[in-house]
Amino acid sequence: MLNTGLRYTKMHFKPLLRITSLHLPKQIANVQRLSCLCGQPYYKDQKKVLHRVHSTQSDQRRQKVVIETSTPKIVIEKIKHDKLGSSLSLNWREKIDPYVRLARWDKPIGVYLLYFPCSWSIALGSIPGNVDLTTSLYTAGLFLAGAGLMRGAGCTINDLWDRDVDAMVERTKNRPLVSGAISQSQAIGFLALQLSLALGILLQLNCYSVVLGASSMLLVVTYPLAKRFTRYPQVCLGATFNWGTLLGYTALQGHLAMDVCLPLYTAALAWTVLYDTIYAHQDKIDDSRIGVKSTALTFGEHTKPALSCALLLSLAGFSMAGYAAELGALYYMGLGAYAGHAGRQIYTLNPDNPEDCANKFKSNAWVGLIILMGILGGGYSKYIENRGKFRGNEDVSLTKSCVFG
Repeated sequence: MLNTGLRYTKMHFKPLLRITSLHLPKQIANVQRLSCLCGQPYYKDQKKVLHRVHSTQSDQRRQKVVIETSTPKIVIEKIKHDKLGSSLSLNWREKIDPYVRLARWDKPIGVYLLYFPCSWSIALGSIPGNVDLTTSLYTAGLFLAGAGLMRGAGCTINDLWDRDVDAMVERTKNRPLVSGAISQSQAIGFLALQLSLALGILLQLNCYSVVLGASSMLLVVTYPLAKRFTRYPQVCLGATFNWGTLLGYTALQGHLAMDVCLPLYTAALAWTVLYDTIYAHQDKIDDSRIGVKSTALTFGEHTKPALSCALLLSLAGFSMAGYAAELGALYYMGLGAYAGHAGRQIYTLNPDNPEDCANKFKSNAWVGLIILMGILGGGYSKYIENRGKFRGNEDVSLTKSCVFG
């Protein structure tokens, strides 16, 4: 380009002088030719005023160079720093996200469904009044953390068992173990971490609760296999998921009240069969194709009558537990609300619509809250009465940690 500019100058220099001599003032016509390093000609008159002859193309090129080379260094460094920070943040998110998805912490509905049975049991265990409110709330907090960890551990175990099956199901084919975002050894290490933290929480409870809680590990490890050998895997899930109905009461009272806890456990198990059968209808086509069993396939066209029976069994268990705990009318009003909610779910369920099944499944978090509010409302007066008897005489040995106490 530089040589082209010089040639252009030599070829057109004389005609240009003739033009300037004809059309410009005399003081400008008498000029001395100068040349810039870039090849552009300049003409200097007697008053030492420089006049540059240039083309539009060369001017645009010059402007471009100025723009590209005039960015302050501090701005460049800031851009590099921002990009580095954004890259590090993105890398951390990319590394953590597969573990969050493996534990399903991005879908907290499972934590709610696992925690609410624990909270019912803790609320019922508080009614005798021999434990202060602070201890009850602290225990509820421990169980909430434990529910998050154990739900994550259960999902991790499930994905380790089912990674080959998940690859053949449309809804699960992108899970971290299937997609390769997490290796099998990484998943096992993550599982060990979750179980270790959960054990640390369990050891905060009394010795009876530690033994009872540890006994549930057999169910936790094996329930993901139930879909391979039984047509009722949702029953196994309910037996595992609702162990907290037994554990919460013992954490506060140091023993298991059979007349309260066993009906509560049965009621919660039947409730789990209800909502998880609805959930299983999302995958029934894939499950049937690959040979995985579920109550959705077992009940088939009789799903609604079967769910109605599960609802009746659940209501009976809740009623028996409330009667044994001497709960008031507000509790039974809560059971009425639960019956109305679940009954409407069953009546309006479209088992062939995965989106409808998913929405109805998620709405069961409200059932857990309804039952909890019913227990708190129905047991409030009894709790206040009992607290008057035991205030200042609480038995702290009931909730003493088996290891750290």
